[in-house]
Amino acid sequence: MVNLVAIQMTSTPDVQENLDTVASELTKLEKGQDTLVVLPECFARFGTRDREQLAVAEEKDNGPIQKRLCELAKEHACYIVSGTFPMKTDDPEKFSASCLLIGPDGHVVTEYQKIHLFDVSVDDNTGSYLESKYTKAGEHVVVADTPIGRIGLAVCYDVRFPGLFEAMGDIDILTLPAAFTRYTGNAHWHTLVRSRAIEKQCFVIAAGQVGEHANGRQTFGHSVIYSPWGDTLAEKADGVGIVKASVDINKRQELQKKMPVKDHNRFRSHFV
Repeated sequence: MVNLVAIQMTSTPDVQENLDTVASELTKLEKGQDTLVVLPECFARFGTRDREQLAVAEEKDNGPIQKRLCELAKEHACYIVSGTFPMKTDDPEKFSASCLLIGPDGHVVTEYQKIHLFDVSVDDNTGSYLESKYTKAGEHVVVADTPIGRIGLAVCYDVRFPGLFEAMGDIDILTLPAAFTRYTGNAHWHTLVRSRAIEKQCFVIAAGQVGEHANGRQTFGHSVIYSPWGDTLAEKADGVGIVKASVDINKRQELQKKMPVKDHNRFRSHFV
């Protein structure tokens, strides 16, 4: 059995405070290398102007955010998907929204950089979002083979682009850190996330930001874990805390035998 966990957060502009929240929530879990924990998008710093993320952007393999997360993964003997936090790029005016998969030995397995950036107008109290102004988009689809299964990494707005998930090929678990706005979340969150579980016939862990943040931005919450059939295994609508479900990864193979969707697909991505 594999323990799937999402930590729902109301992240603040204080990096240390947010790291301490993650540490506190992890103490509520039993230790085990078959546990996969997913943090929300922008878990380390949220509720500031986007440009202010540059002040805490880290070099790869060097920085307090990465160091603490690796220590926590080792301490709790679990996999951690780091949500996103800013990493330095070759452009001094832009950071990447980087998502690390860290193993239970405390070492980084792989890194995904968010590909689809949220440049939209929304009928909420923020109104206009221009993520690309200070964020450099990633270019690579990332899937990791691990002892607990084949894990695909995506972030928030990515969920609206099915081609990304087609390009992942067969995966056991999809991880989706997010900071969906309250407005778009009410309209589309469950439909989009559940659709990815059904079409990929995989487990999905979607970890969200929730509530009202320091800059007035409102996020939707509703962190959720879906089965490959699209059943809701666990969900937390509001508040900070943990969403968890214990699953048998082999169950999805039974479903694939009964309904071999990927074999029937006549429009496969050239990436697969």
